[in-house]
Amino acid sequence: MVAELQVDSAIVKAVAQIYDWLQSEIHAHRHLLGSCQACGRCCDFEHFDHRLYVTTPELLYLAANLEPANIEPMRTGRCPYNIGDKCSIYPHRFAGCRIFYCRGERDVQGSLSEAVMKRFKTLCRQWKVPYRYVDLPTALNDSATANIRQWAGGHFPGGREG
Repeated sequence: MVAELQVDSAIVKAVAQIYDWLQSEIHAHRHLLGSCQACGRCCDFEHFDHRLYVTTPELLYLAANLEPANIEPMRTGRCPYNIGDKCSIYPHRFAGCRIFYCRGERDVQGSLSEAVMKRFKTLCRQWKVPYRYVDLPTALNDSATANIRQWAGGHFPGGREG
């Protein structure tokens, strides 16, 4: 899929490496984070009263793994990838989804979030990709989706072409 989208595979691989690093950090702090009960409540942002923020590299990673045409808009307060209380993009889910546990220690979650965002910012600087940190509805809806599709094609305004 990456070749079809012309997304530079090095960016996608770098995001995968960041996710691998994050998974090892989550494992190291599992006693403070708890465990996911796979209830899907956290995916209902309005009901759970929280927001999920995502970055440009994460959106590129998702687009490379789903194909840009399969990026779903967010029409309600619930993640469009939560189907039947299960994550349909689980292997490709965002960093915030990986870090957040309903009963987890908030300070640990915050520290992990800050650390992973620094890595995504560095990746954007390295590849001259515009860094965006926006809430999920903004990222998935109309104009943002067009940008994801454009970026997935390797066309970064003022930056590196894939």
